[in-house]
Amino acid sequence: MPYVETTIAIAAPARAVYELAKDQERFPQFMPDVETVSVVERHADHWITRWKTLVEEAPIEWTEEDRFNDDALRIDYKLLEGDLDKFEGAWTFEERDGLTHVVLGVDYDFGVPTLAELIGPTLEKKVKENSEMMLAALKAEAEKT
Repeated sequence: MPYVETTIAIAAPARAVYELAKDQERFPQFMPDVETVSVVERHADHWITRWKTLVEEAPIEWTEEDRFNDDALRIDYKLLEGDLDKFEGAWTFEERDGLTHVVLGVDYDFGVPTLAELIGPTLEKKVKENSEMMLAALKAEAEKT
């Protein structure tokens, strides 16, 4: 399965950046390709969320489980259903040198081996670009204050 990892340094406290990333319902307000995120179920340590995003103007929808580890400043997510066969990974937040270093890992599978062979590098590039866009938007929002 392809795996993409992106990282960014943010000039804001790790706890504040983590809390902003947990507030996924706000993502459409500051992430251009995220159309909607709705919380379907809200529990103390995890949520079930429904996402609708755009990739190259094509809508992609899915439902995922998001597990929050407030002590470790980590969000693990995993696809429950949707347009992909596999979509899971983690957000981690580490404060060092006066910056918060955020790492977003994405392990994905579009479920069509022939398609993956033909356009795998293009899909990987799009997943990386989307991850970078999300991190850049998170940075811009976190550094506003």
